[in-house]
Amino acid sequence: MDTQTLIYLFVGATFALYIGIAIYTRAGSTSEYYVASKGVHPVLNGMATGADWMSAASFISMAGIISFVGLDGSVYLMGWTGGYVLLAMCLAPYLRKFGKFTVPDFIGARYYSSTARLVAVICVIFISFTYVAGQMRGVGIVFSRYLEVDINTGVIIGMAIVFFYSVLGGMKGITYTQVAQYCVMMFAYMVPAIFLSMMLTGNPIPQLGFGSTVLGSDTYLLDKLNGLGTELGFNIYTDGTKSTIDVFFITMALMVGTAGLPHVIVRFFTTPTVRDARKSAAWALLFIAILYTTAPALAAFARTNLLTSIPGVSYAEVPSWFKTWEKAGLVAWLDKNDDGKIQYGPGAPFAGAPTFDKAPGEHGERQVTNAPTPAATELYVDRDIMVLANPEIANLPGWVVALIAAGGLAAALSTAAGLLLVISTSISHDLLKSTLMPKISEKQELLAARVAAAVAVVVAGIFGIYPPAFVAQVVAFAFGLAAASFFPAIVLGIFSKRANKQGAIAGMIVGLTFTFAYIVYFKFINPSLDNAQHWWFGISPEGIGTLGMIFNVIVTYVVSMITAPPPAQIQELIEDIRIPRGAGAAIAH
Repeated sequence: MDTQTLIYLFVGATFALYIGIAIYTRAGSTSEYYVASKGVHPVLNGMATGADWMSAASFISMAGIISFVGLDGSVYLMGWTGGYVLLAMCLAPYLRKFGKFTVPDFIGARYYSSTARLVAVICVIFISFTYVAGQMRGVGIVFSRYLEVDINTGVIIGMAIVFFYSVLGGMKGITYTQVAQYCVMMFAYMVPAIFLSMMLTGNPIPQLGFGSTVLGSDTYLLDKLNGLGTELGFNIYTDGTKSTIDVFFITMALMVGTAGLPHVIVRFFTTPTVRDARKSAAWALLFIAILYTTAPALAAFARTNLLTSIPGVSYAEVPSWFKTWEKAGLVAWLDKNDDGKIQYGPGAPFAGAPTFDKAPGEHGERQVTNAPTPAATELYVDRDIMVLANPEIANLPGWVVALIAAGGLAAALSTAAGLLLVISTSISHDLLKSTLMPKISEKQELLAARVAAAVAVVVAGIFGIYPPAFVAQVVAFAFGLAAASFFPAIVLGIFSKRANKQGAIAGMIVGLTFTFAYIVYFKFINPSLDNAQHWWFGISPEGIGTLGMIFNVIVTYVVSMITAPPPAQIQELIEDIRIPRGAGAAIAH
């Protein structure tokens, strides 16, 4: 059976599985739609949380970034992992004890204000759309390669799949679909990693292979990678180029942003008790660690294979994977010196993402129409393909290529579905039921949730077709916005009896506005100034959420101190939730 047939088979089988689960577990009430009736077993919730948290950025893009920028890419690894630990150990039990199943619900009740709830709803929708844009783009990239369609068509196919099972099943359907997606993702990520580790180092455990010598020599893998890179003019792979302050701010923004992301927080409301929420957090940490400890190894394997198989090779002799991904528009070659060979080095070969002429070039390549840059390099490789292309680069069996296709789609779809559910819940529950239309029936609320999810799918698809940057950067902005808005309000809401509604509202508005304006200025208004020379205190747009968070905390504290303290019952409630024990009985479903 050829590779393309295997891909159709694997992807089709997993889609059938997801849709079957969605039909079997479809939601019949708002409780099932919002929190799966709080009846999910901790182990299953841990797997669903892992799938929800490990987005397309984690599965597809993180190893790709590390592969291209080396040590600097570790900020994503440290920030996202640290953020989950912060959320699971320090916030989730308290939020679960509070009993409100959405972030706006928590903020509205804790700060006894419908205005605070409304600001939180706006923040949730804004952040979730920013995040989901990256997921939909990831779906488009995977479809474009493996179903041999263009990226925009891939995004539209992804929209249709997510629409079906998120609108039908709600949180209950999404939870059990995510359990299946987690299994697919892990199998798809680990099998190629094990193959590559054995081929390059002889060690079947990727994490150990990462620190081993290359098979048949005394040279360590990372030393070989450093040598290959410097020969071509790249920076040393194991050295960083970012300033210390920027690394700190990016890592911190990713860390607290993770802790403030609403689609992860809501997962801790689906277990029967607070104790079960703690257990599921621990299980999720274990499940997530499997992928995150493998990513640096996979990045090094991919980089080594790329640098040993392409630079200096004639286009007529490139391996088949090169032309496959070139056909998808994610690899491009511009023969600047007319020698017919692929020159690869630092910098970009041309301005922007590649656009192609209909007529082929002199050597049969897809002819690029972009303006060339002064850099000597001629090769464009989209960072997001490194994990997906790895099995083909290493010439692994066709079923491994099909497996990675199914895994990439599972990663993007699982997080997209979780985010779309958060958006629909914010509109139907927090905006309509709790604020604008409190008298609507449960049936009307459920219908509103499904309509909101359908609209959100369409808007997310548009963002996926016209993304502001590649996948991981788009996601990084969502983390920055979450760090600057929700995180201070949640932490102060749990641990400060003096924080009041005026302070929380002012803090969220200031944090979100500042961070959003900074990102938009450098990424859209003046992208030519997007470098360390012009950044405020040397902090990049990816890390500015940390400064937005600091501004949020200062404004919340100052405004709270000069206005009236919270009512006595709110202060007593805060004392109560600081002891994260006790919960209601499990609800069967």
